[in-house]
Amino acid sequence: MTRTLFPVILAGGKGERFWPLSRQNRPKQFLNLDGTDRSLLQATADRLLTLASGWDNLWVITSAQIAQGVREQLPELPSDNLLVELQGRDTAAAVAWTSLEIQKRYGDDAIIGFFPADHWIADQEAFVCTINAAIELAATQAAIVTLGIKPAFPSTGYGYIEQGEKIGSFNELPAYHVNRFTEKPDRQTAENFLSTGRFSWNSGMFVFRAGVVLKELHKHAPEIIEPIEKFGPDIYQDLPKKSIDYALMEKTDIAYVLPAEFGWDDLGDWNAIERLLKKEGIPNVEFATHVGLDTQGSILYSTNEEDVIVTIGLEDVVIVRDRNVTLIVKKDRTQEIKQVLKTLQSEPRFSNLL
Repeated sequence: MTRTLFPVILAGGKGERFWPLSRQNRPKQFLNLDGTDRSLLQATADRLLTLASGWDNLWVITSAQIAQGVREQLPELPSDNLLVELQGRDTAAAVAWTSLEIQKRYGDDAIIGFFPADHWIADQEAFVCTINAAIELAATQAAIVTLGIKPAFPSTGYGYIEQGEKIGSFNELPAYHVNRFTEKPDRQTAENFLSTGRFSWNSGMFVFRAGVVLKELHKHAPEIIEPIEKFGPDIYQDLPKKSIDYALMEKTDIAYVLPAEFGWDDLGDWNAIERLLKKEGIPNVEFATHVGLDTQGSILYSTNEEDVIVTIGLEDVVIVRDRNVTLIVKKDRTQEIKQVLKTLQSEPRFSNLL
């Protein structure tokens, strides 16, 4: 059996919690957020190219609204390897459609990996080692392999995976049967999870053979896979909107987890900037001309070099200036940016802010 990996980048997200920098035609995956000159999408493609053995085996699925932007960001990507959703229906539909297309071209034994476009990885060598372990497991067993991130703290913003019985080692890394998935627990539950040593953060990265995942989708999510098989992507808008976790991973009995330690962040909101780029002894994280008095623990960002942000007596806030919008929010409330966007979306006079 071939061990070639067909990586698929999931690039349809909106990244609303990075608003106002992330907007409808410039979503989070097009942004440079880690201090480099590569966007998150480009960095993800760079990371996967070695595993894919070149551009011919790399795939991207995205929305119609930003498809042209993806083409501009990844000009080397073969046009046939870019799938464009006319309407986003969450990750279950994306996984089903892409897996079908790869299966048609390469057969049931094609090994597919799904990777969100907005992740940050610290150690490329360790990442490749872990993916190769997942490939080995997926190639030798009927398995849906997920990567679990060793928790650094009791996060209430991530889902968790409980590892069960160890099934063996692959590429010298241990693999475990998945006991259960738990979505975003409260603080006490997260602390209890960490104390057991059996839980990983759910990274949203998966590896499996095409035939295996299609069989499991037929078993657990026929309402998604069967219409796509029968009518193709034209049926997309009629599909239920479900994540792959809910539609399949929480139901299948062939889910396995590889606990991973390669330095990871899902860059979910503005606080991720601090986690990545905070320097010891420097009171704030600044991507702006900032003049501050008694200001600390804050994140300051401006896209206009001529703008000056002046602060007095502030602590633990995020200030972002982009074009016609200034956002000021406490760091512990950045998750609520999506609620503000709903208000803006309801009023036509704010359409130029989205």
